[in-house]
Amino acid sequence: MEPGLPDLRSITPTLCALLGIDPPALATSPAHGAVLEEWQRQAGARPLQRMLIFAPDALGRWLLEKHAGDLLDTVRAYAPVQISLRSVVPPVTPVCFSSIFTGAAPEQHGITRYERPLQRTDSFFDALVRAGRSCAITAVVDCSMDIIFRERAISYFTEPDDASVEQRTLELLRSGEHQVLVAYQQEHDEWLHKTEAQSPQCLAALRSHIDSFSRLAAQAAQSWAGLNWGICFIPDHGSHIDPQSGLGTHGEDIPEDMNLWHFWGIHSG
Repeated sequence: MEPGLPDLRSITPTLCALLGIDPPALATSPAHGAVLEEWQRQAGARPLQRMLIFAPDALGRWLLEKHAGDLLDTVRAYAPVQISLRSVVPPVTPVCFSSIFTGAAPEQHGITRYERPLQRTDSFFDALVRAGRSCAITAVVDCSMDIIFRERAISYFTEPDDASVEQRTLELLRSGEHQVLVAYQQEHDEWLHKTEAQSPQCLAALRSHIDSFSRLAAQAAQSWAGLNWGICFIPDHGSHIDPQSGLGTHGEDIPEDMNLWHFWGIHSG
């Protein structure tokens, strides 16, 4: 792994800076400097009025480098600021998304292995509520993002699959009811554990995630025209092949599981 990279704890401080709200209690990591510079260039560092957060599961940096290729141009069209960063240990979904949206290390937020209790640590979603900003999470039923951040005064939309997550998020973008939208998708991770990350099913899911992001970003640009808004593409961890089963897995402190690329964009009205 590259030394000195930020990790997932940097995401909530960045989001809060862009939105002009106070971060949650444990979110003390520095915000991404390159994103803040883009915010200054594109929006004069004025607080963003809208934010779309696209969270695909298990798209590690090595996978994007090897298999995304020109597909990433469609991501960069809306989110050109590319950030290299690390996951957190262990790199499993509920631990990662807890760190993403609390800004806290696993030992601070309390989820340190694959379990999915209600995350009671002060979070990005609590910070939004305190600031009077409306938010919705759209996620696949029974996934970590559908479970661990419940009991906040935000909207929750539980969907049967990734395609339904996309359709619901498109509807929410068109309605204009919410200022911050989080869309979580999981098909690549689901196939990963049944096959491995370079299987035809996983690579099709990778393409599907990127295509979905592109469609959501295009709708955001249309629905939020005239506003200052932001967008990010933020996978939680990568993957490797279990030498015993031959199937995809993750959860180890190794580059394949830990190294990530995230993409951010700022758009002014």
